[in-house]
Amino acid sequence: MEEEILNLLSTRGPLTGSEIKKFINGDNLLLWQTCKISSHLQVKSVGVRYLRFDRQVNGFARLSPSILREFLTYSVVGLAKKPKLIEKRGEEIFSHIVEVSRSKMELARNLVEAVEAKLEETWRPGQVCFILAGDIVYDMAHDVPRPERSTGKLVRGSDIDLVVILNDDVPDDFIRRLDNAIYQEKYKFLKSPSMNEEVDYVVKKLERVREQVRFDTFKNMVACKILQEGKLIGGSDRLYHEVIRLLKENGVIEKLERLQESAIAFRKQEEEFLIRSDAKIINQEDLYFFYPAEESEEFE
Repeated sequence: MEEEILNLLSTRGPLTGSEIKKFINGDNLLLWQTCKISSHLQVKSVGVRYLRFDRQVNGFARLSPSILREFLTYSVVGLAKKPKLIEKRGEEIFSHIVEVSRSKMELARNLVEAVEAKLEETWRPGQVCFILAGDIVYDMAHDVPRPERSTGKLVRGSDIDLVVILNDDVPDDFIRRLDNAIYQEKYKFLKSPSMNEEVDYVVKKLERVREQVRFDTFKNMVACKILQEGKLIGGSDRLYHEVIRLLKENGVIEKLERLQESAIAFRKQEEEFLIRSDAKIINQEDLYFFYPAEESEEFE
């Protein structure tokens, strides 16, 4: 396989893992191992790694992108003797990823504006805030087609994760209308041929955030991590800063930082194990950490 990859890159120049797979058939793990081990090849990853929670990990903390997703989408493989070509291709790929991220963020802002317009007559300024989370806020969104969870319909890469926070005294009737307006936009984003975007969202009052910052269950940990990483894209500044205050005062930020450190150590350990092990004898439990994991519980 190494010889095949070397011949391919000699002809076509540096490629992503996904691009290599179009020309070379083979197991994903074996392909990744070959690229990482070969002294004639260099693998350069772009972007950042960030915290992701996973029930199957001891302590729940792992990094995203997964090893495989990073290799396929966020890495460049090139000839070790031509580092400048690898660097140049890496810059091109990262520029595209940032462009995709900014485009998806703009779509999310458009969704918020559409929802506010629908509820214009009953809108409650200062009572609602919209927080965008997920890989978009890290400038790590991708546009690789993938099936949407509920329908199986192919969507354009990373989903749009949206958390909507409301003051405790907002009437339930308004919340129902708000939820319905967001759902209508979610449906439009999914069904429109020009968009094909998946939107995951959750609507909750501030009192629910006060419960979640206890950080005492897996679901609460996921919810806190999403709030901590999120960016305000619409609504009340005051309400958003109250959410951040709750996270800080309850020690959630420090807890997440420690978990990030654990995830970094776990990733290094797992990569070293997978690199030195025979692909044929690695069991499914170990191989699980090679693949992506989804943090969908907050949006169910």
